[in-house]
Amino acid sequence: MKQLLEFLGFLAVVQGVAGLVHEFTDWDWGLVQRIGLLDGHEVYASVALLVLGGALFAAAASRGSG
Repeated sequence: MKQLLEFLGFLAVVQGVAGLVHEFTDWDWGLVQRIGLLDGHEVYASVALLVLGGALFAAAASRGSG
């Protein structure tokens, strides 16, 4: 379970960073800008993904080694 939480946290952080990079540099990568529901709110969604990734890493750390 710990490895799953770490993997999901890593994906969330990568997508959050990709969304912010896309907004500020117009590089075309990441999934946040491809979701039509988030039009105009991509920065907020990217920051939320970064926070979610941090929370998932914290949850994984609290699971211990087992």
